[in-house]
Amino acid sequence: MGAQSGPTLITSVQRAFRLMEAVSTHAGGAPAKQLAREAGLSLATAYHLLRTLAHDGYVRKLDDGGYVIGDQLDMLHAGSRGQALLTRIRPTLAALRDDLSVATYLTFYEEGEIRVAEIVDGPRAPRVDLWVGFEDAGHATALGKCVLRELDDDARSDYLARHHLADLTPRTITRRSELLRRLESSAPAPAVLDLEEYALGTVCVAVPVYSGQRIGALGVSLRADQRSRIDEVQARLIPAAARVTRRLSLTI
Repeated sequence: MGAQSGPTLITSVQRAFRLMEAVSTHAGGAPAKQLAREAGLSLATAYHLLRTLAHDGYVRKLDDGGYVIGDQLDMLHAGSRGQALLTRIRPTLAALRDDLSVATYLTFYEEGEIRVAEIVDGPRAPRVDLWVGFEDAGHATALGKCVLRELDDDARSDYLARHHLADLTPRTITRRSELLRRLESSAPAPAVLDLEEYALGTVCVAVPVYSGQRIGALGVSLRADQRSRIDEVQARLIPAAARVTRRLSLTI
């Protein structure tokens, strides 16, 4: 039984791909019988695979009984595009890490949340302990505050209405009015700081980056006893962020 399960599963995957290829050639949809014929499958096999693919969102059944490509495939394509974009900018993040001996971070504002897209660290540049997820700590991190500063008033208000300003360290800003005042006062400067607001013993610096209409932030973390390096770090971080934005703006 075990010896047969491998080839059987591989055959099923191959059949599903052939069926997906057939579906993709009909923008207006095609019935199962036609798709089975084009994919070289029995009608029973085609029906079984189509039901499974439709359940998982890879194909969609139309009201007239035809099948078209589903939304899940678009999501996979978007994910692969995102990976290709990150591949373009990793060398810039790694160069910044090696130049300053600090961990580098990239975040984006996506679907109403501040999410980490990439972290590049190493033995000489350890990352900060992410003991609280960035999605719940936008008010306490340089990366999060940088994104919040760049958002328009409506998007910023929406984010703050949905996220509790948790007290992560004695230095964390937990009053909305104070957070907004700090964000507004830092507007003329490109960099935003986290001075042990997320984790004691760690300070961070972040500057904005953009990928089309997406707002993000490029930042680094360093030990609190290296706070005197902030000006040096900012001077290297700003041109690195400009390079990241340029690379992210390239079409694939």
